[in-house]
Amino acid sequence: MSTHKQATLVMGPVLFNWQPEKWRDFYFRIADEADVDQVCVGEVVCSKRESFFAPYMEEVFARLGVAGKKVILSTLALVMTKREMNTMRDIISNSEANIIIEANDVSAIALLNGQPHAVGPFVNVYNEGTLAYLAARGAQSVCLPVELGMNEISALAKNTPTQLEALVFGRLPLAISARCYHARAHDLHKDGCQFICDKDPDGMDVETIDGNPFLAVNGVQTMSHAYADFSSAVPGLLAAGVLRLRLSPHSNIDMVGVAEIFRNVSSGSISPDEASANLASMVNAGAFCNGYINNQIGCSYL
Repeated sequence: MSTHKQATLVMGPVLFNWQPEKWRDFYFRIADEADVDQVCVGEVVCSKRESFFAPYMEEVFARLGVAGKKVILSTLALVMTKREMNTMRDIISNSEANIIIEANDVSAIALLNGQPHAVGPFVNVYNEGTLAYLAARGAQSVCLPVELGMNEISALAKNTPTQLEALVFGRLPLAISARCYHARAHDLHKDGCQFICDKDPDGMDVETIDGNPFLAVNGVQTMSHAYADFSSAVPGLLAAGVLRLRLSPHSNIDMVGVAEIFRNVSSGSISPDEASANLASMVNAGAFCNGYINNQIGCSYL
């Protein structure tokens, strides 16, 4: 008999600038085919992209709801302008009762003002005091920062006042900046970026001067070059009480298949080694990493 605790699988928000119809169709497929419990929808990286996806939001929400998936509305990770703050206010004030807001910036937490919500991995949560503070202000779940190791996660999971979540697959979101790296790389200004980030639907690879893979950039966001495969850590996460596992979407990977692998490893149907082997057969672009979760250098793969 399996001793694995039941995990909640969460499909994170699309972090990249996909063509709107491709973005819509991705969520339609997740609704119809993916074995996930909850799905995050919303623009997290750049507010300039929001208008592209807005026409499809209602039908995406409806399709996910019909499929029995709980919808989480993810918000910006960096709010810098009055317009962005007003948009945040509108999202929070007009959100439907059956859709939970995910705060990725502390300004959203302040605006939520005690309303039940989720906290995304862009908010720095490194200690028990921060967890208690967020829980007292309505956080029902907290997706922990990706650079935490199992030792730190286990410590936070002891007597936690809220549900904890860990990102276990996909390029790791490392930082958000006011500067658009994509625009600068193409000799464009941020205000006249021509939405050049849509040329790299899984992020633009960055190399060292020696030509070695280093990072990836996605507009104003810095990401890991390697794709996180934390499947080996799933049994430990569940045993520690981290029962929410997040998958970060990519266009060059079958995310329905990824969801199936993590469902199986979390239920004990397959071993972590089998899960890693299955992922390796699917991911052709870039190496894997799992250093952070193993308390090692982040880009390493053990």
